[in-house]
Amino acid sequence: MCDEHSLDDMIAYELRSKALSRRQFAALGVGAGVWSLLPPVANAAAVSEADVAIKTPDGVADAYFVHPSQGAHAAVLIWPDIFGLRPAFRQMGKRLAESGYAVLVVNPFYRKQKAPTSERGADFSDPDTRTALMALAGALTPATAKIDADAFVAWLDQQEAVDTNRKIGTAGYCMGGPLVMRTAAVQAERIGAGASFHGGGLATDKTDSPHLLIPDMMAQFLIAIAANDDERDPKAKDTLRAAFAAAELPAEIEVYAGTLHGWCPPDAKVYDAAQAEKAWERMLALFAKALA
Repeated sequence: MCDEHSLDDMIAYELRSKALSRRQFAALGVGAGVWSLLPPVANAAAVSEADVAIKTPDGVADAYFVHPSQGAHAAVLIWPDIFGLRPAFRQMGKRLAESGYAVLVVNPFYRKQKAPTSERGADFSDPDTRTALMALAGALTPATAKIDADAFVAWLDQQEAVDTNRKIGTAGYCMGGPLVMRTAAVQAERIGAGASFHGGGLATDKTDSPHLLIPDMMAQFLIAIAANDDERDPKAKDTLRAAFAAAELPAEIEVYAGTLHGWCPPDAKVYDAAQAEKAWERMLALFAKALA
């Protein structure tokens, strides 16, 4: 989860690696514009994209749906990080669609606010911004996760662009990591692959820890861990490995050397292009295998 520990690491990283003043750092919020760093997709499929509204028992969720323009394909449900549905995640969704998937990128905070739920350039070090984002994230619970997983999977299965004979994949970033695991548990028959990138709180000592749901899952997993998250909680990866092994579910669990929490989205202050590409390629490999 994005928290004060992550914030301290982000500031230290930027000051050290880019020789920025703290005032300059504050000006480089999310959405600072590094999307051109994303490599193009080889033999990219032509895609169709649209903003969509999905009815759930709790209201109407706004989302972005993008898919190859021709044919039906395996679906992927993407849960953004705490900064929410925004241009960077739309670009990531479109990139995945160009690789042959029908991709739904959701606004997990729709009960409180339509996207965008953070300003372009939002700065997590600003107390008001941090308070607002943490309040949005704090409103999400295991109960809301089940409601949303059921609604989003059902919606995907109604789309002509989705091949319902193939399993669905799901990927989540930061606070989206636990949502991936909850989705894989409550929609076990449909979810064939899950990917968590710098997911927070995947294995805790709480009674509702996501890792306790692993016996309910049928999905293969990729769990990409930030190096500083691992330093803070080095036992989490071992707990996850043991739980997946006990459930006899394949899981690739790796600490990505030199990375800081939040390194994958291309608009993040701590974006690490090389390691983000490695994680992306591992996700594509998982989906190619598990969603075939």
